[in-house]
Amino acid sequence: MQISNDRHIQRAAMFGVAVLLAGGLMLAGVSARLSAGEEDSAEAAKKDAKMEQAMFGAGCFWGVEETFRKVKGVQETAVGYSGGHTASPTYKEVCTDKTGHAEVVHVSYDPGKVSYEELLKVFWENHNPTQLNRQGPDTGTQYRSVVFYYNDAQKTAAEKSKQALQESEAFKGRKIVTVIEPAQEFYRAEEYHQRYLEKRGQASCHL
Repeated sequence: MQISNDRHIQRAAMFGVAVLLAGGLMLAGVSARLSAGEEDSAEAAKKDAKMEQAMFGAGCFWGVEETFRKVKGVQETAVGYSGGHTASPTYKEVCTDKTGHAEVVHVSYDPGKVSYEELLKVFWENHNPTQLNRQGPDTGTQYRSVVFYYNDAQKTAAEKSKQALQESEAFKGRKIVTVIEPAQEFYRAEEYHQRYLEKRGQASCHL
């Protein structure tokens, strides 16, 4: 009878050890997953910290976004509205030409892969900055040519590039009307506008 009790005690002890080991392994696994998650979050934070932002208006934002989205070093793009006097405007409201907003593309980029000066070059080369409040057949203040700068360095770079382009006579004496002004609040446009051309398998607008 004593032998039987001893066996029960041994089995219970072994079971307890097994449970403790299993629990330890589970905790280790959870800890490892948490550590991995923390590392991923840290890496994402570092990546975001490296990103800088820029914002441009150059006519219909569909084509402008598609152009910037293809630039190496551009991490993310979004189309929206900025530079007006109405909070959270809709596309329909902006199209009335009464909100004061321009159609813009907000760009998040890695300055280690693409410079702000290179983004300005893309901006200048992909619209006509001598057209006032229009781009081709699209007319209204929402289509104006504008650089919204986020810091003094961007302001200086934009003004310098504008002056150089004007002096180059690339537009045969026509005045560049692009406005360079401090960045205002960016209102993200309705979701169907985001990556509009990509969703439709198009590379560019009619322009």
